Amino acid sequence: MPATDPSDDLALLVAAAREAAVIACGFRAPQVWDKPDEGGPVCEADLAVDAMLRERLGAARPDYGWLSEETADAPERLQAERIFIVDPIDGTRAYLEGSRDWAHSLAVAENGRITGACVLLPQRDLLYTATLGGGAFLNGAPIRASAETDPARATLLGPRLAMSPEHWLGGEVPPLRRAFRSALAWRLCLLAEARFDAMLTIRPTWEWDIAAGSLILSEAGGTATDQRGAELGFNKPHPQSDGVLAGGALHDVLLPLLAASPVSPPT
Repeated sequence: MPATDPSDDLALLVAAAREAAVIACGFRAPQVWDKPDEGGPVCEADLAVDAMLRERLGAARPDYGWLSEETADAPERLQAERIFIVDPIDGTRAYLEGSRDWAHSLAVAENGRITGACVLLPQRDLLYTATLGGGAFLNGAPIRASAETDPARATLLGPRLAMSPEHWLGGEVPPLRRAFRSALAWRLCLLAEARFDAMLTIRPTWEWDIAAGSLILSEAGGTATDQRGAELGFNKPHPQSDGVLAGGALHDVLLPLLAASPVSPPT
């Protein structure tokens, strides 16, 4: 497959995300369904954005594979060297509630590694972008993850479940403040701009929720792994990770404190 400059891919992702925003913001009362197996809501806007993205991105890069929350998975993607990984609307519940805390999350992976990413929050006028080796940016300005290493001064983004004693060694929960945001992609971006210090998800996490945000965070100097400290990989046969631990400098402090981590706690 001919090489593609990651910056060209990024320009394509940004243009597609902006078009997605026009579609999503144009709905007033979209029809809503429940996904099977308690998979959460999906609405007309999710499907309309997904269809546009697949058509536009596929036409521009016909040799790229496709993985999206709202498209039935197909094994052909596993043969692709490069692949789009897309969450048409990350934070559908927030979108349906009229909140501004939802995003379009788009990424390109090459041989399992994210090379270009954008996360757009149209209702907040926030555009996060990154290319592999090219740094991370918010609305065109460079961003950097938090250098905080003291849990007592830090805030962790995550659900209440993340602060349950059974998820920490010896049942000892670090003295972290906790906050929550609906869209996983945005949580990772908030870490990238040092608005928060760490993020934890315990449950299995879909690739489309974290693909774009993980590159933006890593290019901002942060780290995202699964909850056991393993590197995140993408375009896997089963596209999930074993939870996610992410952060700036605090990532390496929290990792050995997690009950799921094979790393010994610091002495």
